[in-house]
Amino acid sequence: MHTVLMVDDNMTNLVLVRHLVTRLEGCEALAFTDPAAALTALESTEVDIVLVDYRMPEIDGVEFIKRMRAMPRHEHVPVVMVTTVDEREVLIEALEAGATDFLTKPLEPIEFKVRLRNLLALRGAQKRLAERAARLDEEVAEKTRELIEREREIVWRLSKATERRDTDTGDHIARMSRICGIVAEAMGVEEEECRLIEIASQMHDVGKVGIPDEILFKPGPLTAEERKVMETHATLGWNILEGSKSRLLQLAADIAVSHHERWDGTGYPRGLAGEAIPLAGRITALSDVFDALMSVRPYKPAWPLEKARALIVDGTGKHFDPACVEAFFSRWNEIVAIAGTSHREEAA
Repeated sequence: MHTVLMVDDNMTNLVLVRHLVTRLEGCEALAFTDPAAALTALESTEVDIVLVDYRMPEIDGVEFIKRMRAMPRHEHVPVVMVTTVDEREVLIEALEAGATDFLTKPLEPIEFKVRLRNLLALRGAQKRLAERAARLDEEVAEKTRELIEREREIVWRLSKATERRDTDTGDHIARMSRICGIVAEAMGVEEEECRLIEIASQMHDVGKVGIPDEILFKPGPLTAEERKVMETHATLGWNILEGSKSRLLQLAADIAVSHHERWDGTGYPRGLAGEAIPLAGRITALSDVFDALMSVRPYKPAWPLEKARALIVDGTGKHFDPACVEAFFSRWNEIVAIAGTSHREEAA
């Protein structure tokens, strides 16, 4: 069923137009003598064609069309100006406002029928195209979701491979990456970039696959030489991940090489300082340290929550980006729920 909305302050004209509309197969009419009331109705009503008179008090036909076109749901609905005026200036003004076609009074029934039938066909084509576009958008969105899930799975499996070369648990990787996402959100990072940072941070220690077992699994403290070898995992991670066209892997490469940099420039491997350190690396550095402190390890128990908090505060401006720390504490309760309570339970 097609809906035709009619606006004319003259009731006699409105009755005539309504009669002509109802003679068209599959059409129903909505009639208004008050253009303001018609505009209000359009805010919540889907219509297929609008017939509007030109000469009306307060809101004339041109102004009516302008206001209607400003409504997102009626940007493309065919509008017919019905008028006795044939001045060129009025026609141009109506076209500029968004009129689709014109009818001149007195209305000729056959012309009226043909014009409306053609416009209804146009409206039908518009709807079919819109429906097809919506279906295509949904198909693209679904394929994108599938790609995201595959990407996430690949990252997770790569992270699990790293886990086999480290003493960290897979749970640490999951918790730490979620904290990264939370901190990024709190810093106002765009939503898609937050998601990518959260996923990419899971690969922060991928370079440890290249560290010899005797160093990686050494139960006691490392010598100075062994520490130098261990620190190469940041560069090794960069070498594994850099050069990709994927934004996710680009972020992962930045994180791998920069998550041991320090805000004051005393970190490794490049000795970067301040904002020269990639933001994703700064976020990961904070999240990784905090969750590691709160986690049980073979060589240490989980730290008490306040002790871990104090270390973060003390490291602000030295180890950690102050802006990251501010964002971190702005979501403190949420982060504690992820990296605090669960770890205390593990310690127990």
